[in-house]
Amino acid sequence: MTVEIQIQSIEETKQLAEKIANLLQAQDAITLEGDLGAGKTTFTQFLAKGLGIKRNVNSPTFTILKQYEGRLPLNHLDVYRLADSDEDLGWDELFYGDAVSIIEWAHLIEQDLPKERLGITIKRIDENSRLFTLVPIGKRYENLCEEIVK
Repeated sequence: MTVEIQIQSIEETKQLAEKIANLLQAQDAITLEGDLGAGKTTFTQFLAKGLGIKRNVNSPTFTILKQYEGRLPLNHLDVYRLADSDEDLGWDELFYGDAVSIIEWAHLIEQDLPKERLGITIKRIDENSRLFTLVPIGKRYENLCEEIVK
């Protein structure tokens, strides 16, 4: 099952992210892929707001991980700089704790990702339009996608 959602505005991105946030549970993992400028961090900012996070959320490009407290804690990872690293950075503690994890450039740590997760690819169509492709891996995320498209 793959779900494609065409977004025409920032407001629609916000609505999608908040809808997903309302369905999330502890230990949920979302991977985000897309070219630079596609909207990965913007989507994450809206998702964080949907989780009740008040702090400003920005890309953790230089720190790899930022953590936020809300209705559920959020681990926001940008693993772009780990492309050639084989180091174990304690992924299990992050992914199987009480937080939601959102991982930008997740393909770079494919072998360390949770077996079940929601993959989201964002493709920039033009200044305001994006194509979100949701790929659920595992029954939990198939059910999540069914709820998202209702």
